[in-house]
Amino acid sequence: MTRNFAATPSIDDAIVDAGGVVPLMRNRDFPAFIFPIEAEFSNWRSEEHAWRETVALMDLSQHMTNLFIEGAGAAQLLSGLAVNSFVGFRPGIAKQFVGVNIDGYVIGDGILFYLGENSFDLVGQHSLVDWVRYNIEQSSLDVTYRLDGNALVREGDPELYRFQLQGPRALDLIGELTGTAVPSVKFFHMTEFTIAGRHVRALRHGMAGQPGFELFGPWEDGLAVREAIMNGGVRFGIQAVGARAYGSTPLEAGWIPTPVPAIFGPEMAAYRQWLPSSRVGSLGGSFQSERIEDYYLTPAELGYGRHVKFDHEFVGRGALERRAEVATRRKVTLIWNSDDVADAMRSHLQDGLPSKWIEFPKARYAYHQYDAVLVEDELVGISTDAGHLVNDSLFVSLATVEESIADGAEVEVLWGEDPVSRKPSVEPHRQCRIRAVVAPAPLSDFARTTYRGR
Repeated sequence: MTRNFAATPSIDDAIVDAGGVVPLMRNRDFPAFIFPIEAEFSNWRSEEHAWRETVALMDLSQHMTNLFIEGAGAAQLLSGLAVNSFVGFRPGIAKQFVGVNIDGYVIGDGILFYLGENSFDLVGQHSLVDWVRYNIEQSSLDVTYRLDGNALVREGDPELYRFQLQGPRALDLIGELTGTAVPSVKFFHMTEFTIAGRHVRALRHGMAGQPGFELFGPWEDGLAVREAIMNGGVRFGIQAVGARAYGSTPLEAGWIPTPVPAIFGPEMAAYRQWLPSSRVGSLGGSFQSERIEDYYLTPAELGYGRHVKFDHEFVGRGALERRAEVATRRKVTLIWNSDDVADAMRSHLQDGLPSKWIEFPKARYAYHQYDAVLVEDELVGISTDAGHLVNDSLFVSLATVEESIADGAEVEVLWGEDPVSRKPSVEPHRQCRIRAVVAPAPLSDFARTTYRGR
């Protein structure tokens, strides 16, 4: 069940009151992360080590949004909103679903589960889910939906539990829990298990670039399944992962989680009137522009270029076809200079105005983090998610930089805001430059080659 937003002002109402989209988002009190679970079950360092060294259990049940979509026209509607091809898409498979606006800029992405005939579950953050809901309501096709929102908007328990079980011992643990050999399942394909006498559906997937499964089923089965996993995992060195460590998984997986949704053009006015202002996230970082369009990103810039297929009609196809031959930015990992990070932190132990605080393990302080990436004084890209990777002893961020910036090149991340916004998450500070080296995304050789090919 979800709360009724009918009395909530629309996004456009909030934009007018704030004097523009960017001022609204720049000063908005909206959390950088939404992980309503324990911050740490042990400590975030050991929890991060577990998904690389043993096995880790991550609970996604509360912060994910589920949109259950059914009807004879469901596949047709979804295909018309996705850059992805639906050729060969069938029950038992999932895909990274990417939606764009008419100009080819990303609205959002999520995981689309093909559960059964004419039955889908779109799982992810609200940016894409809301866009799909709106289009279902406007469509004349035979499509219905049921929304199971995240813990911020939902009253009561979710419909499903959703666990990530991953790490080098994850498959061994699954075998012990099920009492059978783990079937060979391709990446993003589903299978089924019986754990603690409960029927469990599983997607071959992982959030930190490590082998494992995403397990899901009715909420009422979740406690029994979780207890069986934790008890059975003791001899494999299992760690439950809390919110602090979980926030670092995109950095290892190479997934940029929250680009600014491209919904603020005149063609989206009706959608913004439909959408409550509570859906607008906070915007932070050193990149500054008065034009919200300058914050939009394309599928290629987010590493989704391989998903774009022109074998079907979809919103934004024409724009992406025109842009296909144009050089653009690419997704990378930036490895921050450890001395510069230490200097920024040291400023908090000295007199004078310090640098912006760098939180460990995640340093993102706005829902949409946009920091300028510079070569000398020239803007060459945008740095987004940032944090410390225990397993690699590195501080990194995920970024999109110009194609001409090669791996191994040195750039600078401009850290901190000027002027300083009014977000409660931002304290008085001065900007500083942090050197960084450009590296692949995902950073791990295993995640980038072996795991992706499985």
